[in-house]
Amino acid sequence: MVESLLDIAEVAERSGLAPSALRFYEKRGLIASAGRNGLRRAYQPDILKRLAFIACARSSGFTIAEIARFLVATPDDTKLRARMAEKARELEEDIARLTRMRDGLHHASTCMHEPLVECPDFKRTFENPATLTPSPGHWQRTAFPAEGDLSRPGEVPANL
Repeated sequence: MVESLLDIAEVAERSGLAPSALRFYEKRGLIASAGRNGLRRAYQPDILKRLAFIACARSSGFTIAEIARFLVATPDDTKLRARMAEKARELEEDIARLTRMRDGLHHASTCMHEPLVECPDFKRTFENPATLTPSPGHWQRTAFPAEGDLSRPGEVPANL
């Protein structure tokens, strides 16, 4: 059975992305249209899986350039594979930190200690010394504007 193509409006609606984001991803080589339906781009239905991967990678701190390289990676790309392993370690650290925070918040939501942050059980959640200092590369993963950069909030400055 041949699956029908999805036009850009349907992909935008189903993925939650603006059509301009789809065109941007296509320009950057992250996705490819299967052709046109009149003047509108059309995509294979499996584009939604690719977009879900891209969204997950973006929310995990990957740049567009890193995602583009990952999408064309081969087993022989040892430099990229080493970067993937490094990124996986960074994500493990983030997951551990977020898990501790989640656990602390769960406790604080039912704790009767005053003030909540002085509760010994709450404090114990954060006793892991690894949480006291950011991991190497942490500040590179966080988009802080460079001095004098007046880009919009949430936008990664071009010089990072």
